[in-house]
Amino acid sequence: MQRHLITSAIPYINGIKHLGNLVGSQLPADLFARYQRARGREVLFLCATDEHGTPAELAAAKAGKPVAEYCAEMHEVQSEIAKGFRLSFDHFGRSSSEANHKLTQHFAGRLADQGLIREVSETQMYSHADGRFLPDRYIEGTCPNCGFDSARGDQCDNCTKQLDPVDLINPHSTISGSTELEMRETKHLYLCQSQMKDQLEEWIDTREGWPVLTTSIAKKWLNDGDGLQDRGITRDLDWGVPVQKGDEPWPGMEGKVFYVWFDAPIEYIACGQEWVDAGKGTDWERWWRTDKGADDVTYTQFMGKDNVPFHTLSFPSTILGSAEPWKLVDYIKSFNYLNYDGGQFSTSRGRGVFMDQALEILPADYWRWWLLSHAPESSDSEFTWDNFQTSVNKDLADVLGNFASRVTKFCRSKFTEAVPEGGAYTERETRLIEELTAKVRDYEAQMEAIEVRKSAATLRAIWVLGNEYLQEVAPWSTIKEDPEMAAMQIRLGLNLIRLYAILSAPFIPDASAQLLTAMHSDTADWPEDVAAALEALPAGHAFTVPEVTFRKITDDERADWQERFAGVRT
Repeated sequence: MQRHLITSAIPYINGIKHLGNLVGSQLPADLFARYQRARGREVLFLCATDEHGTPAELAAAKAGKPVAEYCAEMHEVQSEIAKGFRLSFDHFGRSSSEANHKLTQHFAGRLADQGLIREVSETQMYSHADGRFLPDRYIEGTCPNCGFDSARGDQCDNCTKQLDPVDLINPHSTISGSTELEMRETKHLYLCQSQMKDQLEEWIDTREGWPVLTTSIAKKWLNDGDGLQDRGITRDLDWGVPVQKGDEPWPGMEGKVFYVWFDAPIEYIACGQEWVDAGKGTDWERWWRTDKGADDVTYTQFMGKDNVPFHTLSFPSTILGSAEPWKLVDYIKSFNYLNYDGGQFSTSRGRGVFMDQALEILPADYWRWWLLSHAPESSDSEFTWDNFQTSVNKDLADVLGNFASRVTKFCRSKFTEAVPEGGAYTERETRLIEELTAKVRDYEAQMEAIEVRKSAATLRAIWVLGNEYLQEVAPWSTIKEDPEMAAMQIRLGLNLIRLYAILSAPFIPDASAQLLTAMHSDTADWPEDVAAALEALPAGHAFTVPEVTFRKITDDERADWQERFAGVRT
């Protein structure tokens, strides 16, 4: 049996994420996990909240709560929203867990033993107004590379260039807004990534079929300018994983914590331990250690392009540098950005649709379908309300929902609420089955390759085949001359509904479950043989006419939502 370990980028704890965050990692990861489970494969799908570092401290301070309390509350909020979007995590963990503390300290000790951590006396930005050293993410300014005016002290989110706070133009404290900053001396630990360059490059070159976006970003960081740089892994903060070598104190590092980008990826592994501790699974090591059976696991990560450098270089430096048999990622599926209606999503300006707001408007499947069918794979994509309305109305309501409604209501009206008997296939049905089989095989190949938009387009094409067949054979006319022929056509149509529900489940799980329930189908086996799947519901099998599977979005709703989520334009 194939085994698939799947992780998506772990979201920061500081607030509810927007639709761009969702489609850039968690949602396509869920699509892939659901598909692999549907094919009968063993899956472990892990995610967590990223709870350390500047974003957590700032958000907690803004909320007027202790940071630990704030993180616990927001973990629950994000967990519930994930359930609302039907994200099928086997475990949704926390980077502040005891498991992650111990594992992070373990890796630090191993790296030190391998000579891959060095102590550096350096100058760091100090804020007089705040009375403290400012970690990189407490400092913002203008990027010297692209001119983006909200670049952070460690990286520009616009051009992805790695930065130091001193590189920023007009830097200021994100705590107080003060520009009264000076450089003072402090000591920190650095991960010697430069020593890992050749090993990392060799490893990346052995990864097969990675997206161009993933490899191009990794290669750029490896070879741009002076090449891969050593990177600080500690910070002067109170909230985080205390700096230790395993269980031993680290002399000179008292009061410091590990940098969030060091401990956050380690949470992927720790999350497996949390999964076992929560009583949801057993033997996490068979997923994560190659000496315990993980050598036959296929490990796939999903993330936005801004996370690629850390997952192709920094985290692998930790894993490889430890000289222990940990499972390395096999495939990184990276995504570009989803923009919002002519601009960017903005939390501060209230611009764009955030995950909790989306679920207040419409059920999860409406959003899942649009986001996945418009996933920003080859380039940035843009959410517009016109496009959203058109996609929902034409794809979901007119094609899939309308097919299920027409077939079931016609059968109830002209026969009964049971699959009718009589009639035999003609050349037209044989051709339909051949066309469906070819499309299903295409769909499978695209899903295996994680070609999200192509998979959605092929799934829609499968729905369309049924509609075209129904229009062509016109059972409402056939029944007048040949009731048995009409019965066969409708029997095939009812089985198509079941087939569509099974194939569509990774994209639109709620609608799939509704249609399977309406078809009184106790099984949802993957259609390895499409012809056989179209005979799964025999004559006499009862069904129920489903409620409206997808309703249409009205022009008034579209206009109202477009105005409501426009935010404050500047």
